[in-house]
Amino acid sequence: MPPSVTPRPARRRRAVVLGVLLSVGVVVTGLVQAAPSAAPRELDPRIAAIMRKPDYRHAQWGLFQQNPRTGRVTHSRFADQFFIPGSVAKLFSVSGTWHTLGGDHRFVTPVHAVGKRRNATLMGNLDLVAQGDLTLGGRTRRDGTVAFTSIDHTYANDVPGATLTPQDPLAGVDQLARQVRRAGIRRVDGDVVIDARLFQRDPALDPVPTPLIINDNVIDLLTSPGARAGTPAGLDWRPKVAPYHVTSSVRTVAAGAPSDINVSSSPDGTRIQLSGTIAAGSAPALRVSAIKDPNAFGRTALIEALKRAGVQVRANPVGPNPVRQLPRTYQGAPTVARYTSPTYAQYAELILKVSHNLGANLGMCLMATSTGSTRCEDGFPVLARFLERAQVDRKAVQLADGRGGNPADRTTPRALAQILTYWQRTPEAARFRTALPILGVDGTLATSCRTCPSRGKVFAKTGTAAGGDLLNDRLAVGAETTAGYLETRKGHYDVFFAGVNGAATPTADITGVLTIADDVADVAAHLQQQAAGRHH
Repeated sequence: MPPSVTPRPARRRRAVVLGVLLSVGVVVTGLVQAAPSAAPRELDPRIAAIMRKPDYRHAQWGLFQQNPRTGRVTHSRFADQFFIPGSVAKLFSVSGTWHTLGGDHRFVTPVHAVGKRRNATLMGNLDLVAQGDLTLGGRTRRDGTVAFTSIDHTYANDVPGATLTPQDPLAGVDQLARQVRRAGIRRVDGDVVIDARLFQRDPALDPVPTPLIINDNVIDLLTSPGARAGTPAGLDWRPKVAPYHVTSSVRTVAAGAPSDINVSSSPDGTRIQLSGTIAAGSAPALRVSAIKDPNAFGRTALIEALKRAGVQVRANPVGPNPVRQLPRTYQGAPTVARYTSPTYAQYAELILKVSHNLGANLGMCLMATSTGSTRCEDGFPVLARFLERAQVDRKAVQLADGRGGNPADRTTPRALAQILTYWQRTPEAARFRTALPILGVDGTLATSCRTCPSRGKVFAKTGTAAGGDLLNDRLAVGAETTAGYLETRKGHYDVFFAGVNGAATPTADITGVLTIADDVADVAAHLQQQAAGRHH
């Protein structure tokens, strides 16, 4: 959720003030009731039944479905009214970044030898110049694609069932270290420095993007139950980089009892403590803890990787990143290693499939750097120009971040249909469509509609915005939304939006939010089935 900070530019001040409200669990709706526009098709009775559920007594549903080739509208309900989008807003930010960089763009992260070589000794520093690579090899499969799980590890503290990908989060760092060794360097009589001058940290974006990212800037903490109740729980964590250290007092409780694991850390994030309980016989429970200083973390990780590769560094591996030693230019400083990322289209798939918040916000910074700016906020004009070229009504979209988490974020269903229609008219239509979660198959739609007729025929980004309703001891769901493509017949797709604002769960348990998400997925499935039925 947006941090309670005062932004530098005046144009972002109001958005961050609203962020203070959201950070204490107040869901800002601000929706003005208006009559729904006329719907050319009668609403499917199954959809109407969902909308009449008690959870939606005070809520507002929006629907929009259109053939992007002919422009014919099949369903339209509040199509031109602002809705809180949640992560559906990522359709805009990811599209803008994809267009700006190109789907085949690869991030090349170099390591420069700054100083003089004396045989196998570098009399100087090794500088890693961060390029905004989202994973730096930490999720890359052998075939060059980017791995993900249906519930990403970045959500482990909030959503049950988060799991890890099997890839080593330090794979890219190790590859760079081995290249330095192959370049003939055996000793560095200097330091290792992370050059993160690509763009400045912007606290108005949450999570805050950084030019160097290792393991999504988190430490993974995996707790396994002991053999029986009363025994200590097992602990594993990654990546293991000094001076980060993890201890656990988690105890095993009886099978079937609730698991409750809490994470705390020292102010600098390097001392992490797990406490609580885990039920015997349960699956391992994943939690994460933030890396507070990604540059210092990356510096230590590279020094340790160099040691594993047979390169000794004279400087102390633990300590702050010595940014004052960075040169003005790397002219004359040879590149002794470089890591080349997968394509941006692969990163877009990761962001869209799992709703990767850091990656979506990073896109705003990368759009800014494309203009030569180091200020992430300068990515918004780039996005604005793209939306206009894509024939999206820019005034029907409000964004103050890239992930859809700022309380100022709004969009109309029709504007979402417009960005989706844009992609259908490009050579990368299929590439973009399949980068979205697929109903019953993968990403945030993996567990919905697993056996229904629409499985594999709905491609859509999902979004959630929820906070605690302390007055009624329940969760208030500001938004549960989805937008994407419905396969009407083989090779033909309608664009659609289905979502609800202002719903409420019966309890404070997150399962109520997941139930609402299933309802929205079911609405999408019914739209698809109805559309497919018309073509048979």
